[in-house]
This record gives sequence, C-alpha cells and structure tokens, in this order.
Amino acid sequence: MADFDVFNGDADGICALLQLRLAEPRDATLVTGVKRDISLLGRVQAGAGDRVTVLDISLDKNREPLEGLLGAGARVWYCDHHFAGDIPAHPGLEAHINTEATVCTSSLVNGHLEGAHRPWAVVGSFGDNLRESAVALARPLGRSGEQLERLENLGIYINYNGYGPDPDELHFHPADLFRELLPYAEPEDFMADNRPIFERLETGYHEDLAAARELSPEYADAHAAVFLLPAEAWSRRVSGVYSNELTNANPDRAHAVITPKRDGGLLVSVRAPLSNRSGADELCREFPTGGGRAAAAGINDLPEEQLQAFIDRFAGFYASR
Repeated sequence: MADFDVFNGDADGICALLQLRLAEPRDATLVTGVKRDISLLGRVQAGAGDRVTVLDISLDKNREPLEGLLGAGARVWYCDHHFAGDIPAHPGLEAHINTEATVCTSSLVNGHLEGAHRPWAVVGSFGDNLRESAVALARPLGRSGEQLERLENLGIYINYNGYGPDPDELHFHPADLFRELLPYAEPEDFMADNRPIFERLETGYHEDLAAARELSPEYADAHAAVFLLPAEAWSRRVSGVYSNELTNANPDRAHAVITPKRDGGLLVSVRAPLSNRSGADELCREFPTGGGRAAAAGINDLPEEQLQAFIDRFAGFYASR
C-alpha cells in the first residue's frame, strides 16, 4: 500500500495537511506546487489499496484523474472548498466539500478532527484571508490579541510563499515548507525554534509588499480596482497577498491584481468585496483558465491582448452587483 498527500501549496493546503498528519502520521509521497498549480491529481499513479488524500484543489479541475484513480481501485479522501461540480458517487471516494465563502479547507479539516490541532486551522484560515472565521475558530484557544496577531502573520507569510508561476521563484518549495512545519504541533513553537525559515518568510513578505504599495491602479472606481504589477519575480510572489491587503483596506470594492508571467500571458488574482463575498469564481470561469471560489478566484493564463476586455468585464460585473 502506498500513500499520497496531494495539496495546494498555499497556507490553507499546507495547514490542512499539517492537521491531518499531526493527528495521523503517514509516510506519504507529497504532491504539491505553487498555489496556482491545481491540476495535481494527474501526477499521482495509484492503484488498488493505495490511499490518496487531496486537499484544497478543485474537484472539478481534477475530475478526470480522480475518476481514473477511483477506477484503478485507489481510496481517495477529498477535502476542499472550491467549486466542485458533480461529486462522483463511488465507494472509494470520501468527500468533504463545502463551498461557503466563510470556510476553507483548514477549517473543514478542523471540524473533521474535532479541533485536535486547531491552532494550525487558525493559521490556515488567516492565510486564506478569512479573518473573521479565523478569529471565531480561535476563541476556544483563549489566545491573547498579540498571540492571534502572530498566528495571523504566520498564515499570511505561508500563503505569500505559495504565489508565483514556478517553484524556483518561491522562497521555499511548498513541500519543503510543509516538512519544516510538521515537527511543530504549535505554530508558536515553529516561530520560536525555526527562526531562519520564519525570518526569511517574514523579511521577503515585507520587502515585496513595500514595493507593491508604490504602485498606482491601472483602473479604479467605487466598485472595482485593477492593479498591473511589473514583470518581476517579487511581483509574482506578492500578487496574492497584495490582493488580500487591498481587499481588507477597501472592503466595499472588488480588486484584480494582474502580473505578467515569465513565458508570456498574464496571471490574474480576483478578490470580491469583503462586504459581498460573491462572484469572483463566476467571473473568472468566463475565461478558459479561470476558477476559484466565490470570494477569491483567478485566471492562470490571460492572453495579453485580452487585458482590456477583462478590465471592462470586471468593472461592469461588480458595478452591477
């Protein structure tokens, strides 16, 4: 029997898996990548008796390889909060999928484990920009405001590390970062004991974000704003967390942060207004490589010639909601 852990390389995917493996250690093959690399199940070769755990990637985007794994006799445990479409009815599949805008995979795993490793669920929820949900999730822990702020920052830093088109532009490959975090049942212990890793994340985040804050919007009105980042490694790393910061600072406005890719095309991060967490996935799915969830979604490869068409559609979409 072989085990495979397949997970998104952002804070939510990593923190969801941390909870599971702290509760049930496994010597599993790790399958992950940058945050936007969500077609991960196609990399898994598993058969009868093998166990595959899938976290924080859309079932709809992985339907064909999932059906192939189930057909080969693998057992699949699938937990996610993105658009799933029709969930296959198969005895080998156990699905825990909830697409409500206030939940993430880390909070779903926390419910499954009955709070066994709640601190990491809090970190994952903060990293997924679900601040209110994270604070509510943390209440049973009795943490101080200062302690919660540290958990929030850690979630943001882990999430920041997952952005970029290629793992070689990240500070740490998500699989390596997961391994660095796994020895610690308490996030606070990781921050205290593994200072070189934590400080590299923290320093990189603040340097990249400071550069992004110098930018002016490509388009802005009361309902929507679009920021076009330069074709630099730092901008590709910071695009997602910069989107979250803009959203938190302007809760009634939708935001799109657009970053040129190294090999051409544009990477788009879309955030719905905090006051109306809806429509981001619907909008992004209008484009061939788009997807995500209602509050936060993206387009993996927008042709440059479609930039103005996207801006026009984005502005009109949120002006009418």
